[in-house]
Amino acid sequence: MFYDRITINPQRLNGQPCIRDLRLTVRRVLEILALYPDRAELRREYPELEEEDIRQALAYAAASLEDRIVEFPYEAAA
Repeated sequence: MFYDRITINPQRLNGQPCIRDLRLTVRRVLEILALYPDRAELRREYPELEEEDIRQALAYAAASLEDRIVEFPYEAAA
């Protein structure tokens, strides 16, 4: 996938992936999405964040994660 809204600049925010070279990291966008499930409220708080920015941040984060199975220890019901 082509991420034209994700920028990485070693001179900005320690090279963390950002949205359109703003001081808004992909990680922060994910945090914002968790804090503001209502997109209208999110847009009021972060008017510079566009829908395509959000879509690409989610896609970038998903592509950065490994596909692996994590096993949790089984706990017997008490």
